Amino acid sequence: MDNPILVEVTRGQVVESWHRGSVAVVDAEGSTVLALGDVERRVFPRSAVKALQALPLVESGIADKYGLTDEEIALACASHSGEPAHVAAAASMLAKAGQGEPCLECGVHWPLGEAAARALAAEGGQPTQLHNNCSGKHAGFICLACGMGDDPKGYVKAQHPVQQAVRSALEDLTGASHTEDVSGIDGCSIPTYAIPLPALAFGFAKFGAGVGISPGCKSAAERIRKAVARHPFMVAGTGRFDTRLMEVLRERAFVKVGAEGVYCAAFPELGYGIALKADDGAGRAAEAMMAALILRFLKLDDTERATVEALAQPVLKNWNGIEVGCIRVTRDLLG
Repeated sequence: MDNPILVEVTRGQVVESWHRGSVAVVDAEGSTVLALGDVERRVFPRSAVKALQALPLVESGIADKYGLTDEEIALACASHSGEPAHVAAAASMLAKAGQGEPCLECGVHWPLGEAAARALAAEGGQPTQLHNNCSGKHAGFICLACGMGDDPKGYVKAQHPVQQAVRSALEDLTGASHTEDVSGIDGCSIPTYAIPLPALAFGFAKFGAGVGISPGCKSAAERIRKAVARHPFMVAGTGRFDTRLMEVLRERAFVKVGAEGVYCAAFPELGYGIALKADDGAGRAAEAMMAALILRFLKLDDTERATVEALAQPVLKNWNGIEVGCIRVTRDLLG
């Protein structure tokens, strides 16, 4: 089946491009609140599940053992921009576990943030693994390995105790199988597993509401959500969608970008979990879709609404600053 058109891109009064996609909204009891498109097709959530992957670090007590701060816990959930504060926090996490940058196995890329990348280049610097947008997650994995008494070397491999703990946490929350036949390798080299959107949304509903999970997992999820709400800059960066949303919504919404047009969220006050996918992998479409769902389901004050509406229908300008069109969601999403 063809998924519905959920986002349009205009130039003048004409629709120039469009994006099809699918959306699942599920409550903490597993009931469907909203389903659009082919939600049963498995998708790779990739970075969207970093907060769920951080649960073993916090629930085990290892985050406390190493004295990780709220900023560092938030960074463990991040796809960060590689700004100086992000790099420093990742290095701090490693140091607390008695490790350093060479222990990371995420690979090297230039900072995602253009300003951070330009500043690094202007200084004559070169990126390290600390600049990788996943370095906080990987620093958390290394802390977990060391705290469990395991050699962190090879922590990205599926058979390593760290990835076994992470996979178990994901299966417990989503209820979906994470088996080799639906597995792949993520951009940062850890295993990633394709699961249906409703299962993914169900996991985030439980993560947000604390329903259907153990007391220890509930406490860990709450701590992670609070850490991100207090430090939304750490989970993304300057001007980034996730940071901008959670700066105004704080604990009312946890949102996290994945890759290839995937986004996930938890609305704790409603007990809802959200998982969506733009078919063509476009981040611009996934962001507009997520903002529209916030407008649809959350009661917002004037300040919150202004921020979210701007993200749901961003204005497009050319190089001379002239408004040429916009990105907008369709009625299917607005309800």
